[in-house]
Amino acid sequence: MDWEDLLDPLHPLLRREIVKYGEFAQATYDAFDFDSFSEYCGSCRYNRNKLFEKVGLEGSGYVVTKYIYAMSHIEMPQWLEKSHLLDTWSKDSNWMGYVAVSDDLETRRIGRRDIVVAWRGTVSPAEWYEDFQREMEPIGAGDAKVEHGFLSIYTSKSKSTRYNKSSAAEQVMEEVKKLVEFYRGRGEEVSLTITGHSLGGALALLNAHDAAVAIPDLPVTVISFGAPRVGNIAFRDELQRLGVKTLRVVVKQDLVPRMPGVVFNETLQMFEEITGTLEWIYTHVGVELKLDINSSPYLKRRFNPLGFHCPETYLHLVDGFSSSSLTFRSDARRDVALVNKCCDMLVDELRIPPSWYQLENKGLVRNEHGRWVKPKRDPEDIPSPIGEENAFPSPNSDPEKLSRIQH
Repeated sequence: MDWEDLLDPLHPLLRREIVKYGEFAQATYDAFDFDSFSEYCGSCRYNRNKLFEKVGLEGSGYVVTKYIYAMSHIEMPQWLEKSHLLDTWSKDSNWMGYVAVSDDLETRRIGRRDIVVAWRGTVSPAEWYEDFQREMEPIGAGDAKVEHGFLSIYTSKSKSTRYNKSSAAEQVMEEVKKLVEFYRGRGEEVSLTITGHSLGGALALLNAHDAAVAIPDLPVTVISFGAPRVGNIAFRDELQRLGVKTLRVVVKQDLVPRMPGVVFNETLQMFEEITGTLEWIYTHVGVELKLDINSSPYLKRRFNPLGFHCPETYLHLVDGFSSSSLTFRSDARRDVALVNKCCDMLVDELRIPPSWYQLENKGLVRNEHGRWVKPKRDPEDIPSPIGEENAFPSPNSDPEKLSRIQH
């Protein structure tokens, strides 16, 4: 897909698709257990069969087939959520996203069987990027290099762990290959769309590179939100050569897309005749859709790095964007209250409290003695590495197992 002529003004059908994939990325936050007093902190609060129902995406036209877990061999502050308790579901890994596939109805609407990978990021502002080791590491063949910290999250594994005996990269590619083989075996056209916000957008590019190399004739698209730079110019050029289509959604006031490489970035390429090829500078990939906080009459104008970076802020601005020369759409459809899920961006006149999205009573329930306690998770929602094995039914599976996709 070529987006240049569809972004400004923004084509209504493309807006719909951008919001759709943005909501898939948002789901990774809505379902994530951030509670450091829970033994399941860092996991998904729901099993994959209930995920979309619990986060309000049951009508999305997609079915989750696989959960992805990640770890890192280097110290990465804040991205890895850990419980304060000694006895936890995992001391090394976090739930990092999921793989889903379009059902028959959505497949007919978009004209292909669409595989989606949604990567979880972080809603924290830009400070934690400063903690990354700024060195680049080679990826693939040639001169392509990517940020060491991102690659560590994507590729780290350890036989001593329960959830990362295989890396996030291996988990996701095994599932993608399985789905591609399954649906192509039925004579269907298949595509892969990878999405993510912030850190998730960085992992999406690494995933796209892997997929384009491993399955050369598979259409691969990345739609990212508030993502940082990932690699050097050679990495960007290699993704282009592989045919990966990338759309970066960026809010003008957001700091994260400016990193790493606040000073030394793709703007130096104009001096290449003087400096030569700069293998060590970071560069963005793909086409940019730039949004502006000031375009929305519903958003506060004060400096708010967390609010600028929140994925719901991005989705609100996409929904209201018509073109750079027009005002915010009066017929924007997304609920404005969603913006304040995890931040304080809405004007006070709307009377929407900040950071309102949380479990009832912060997850506490009354037990039979009338005392407030943390409930036990439903057994089916407890993370299980065994449950993730062979998650997607094989071509020889009972047809009833495919009923959630084939309807």
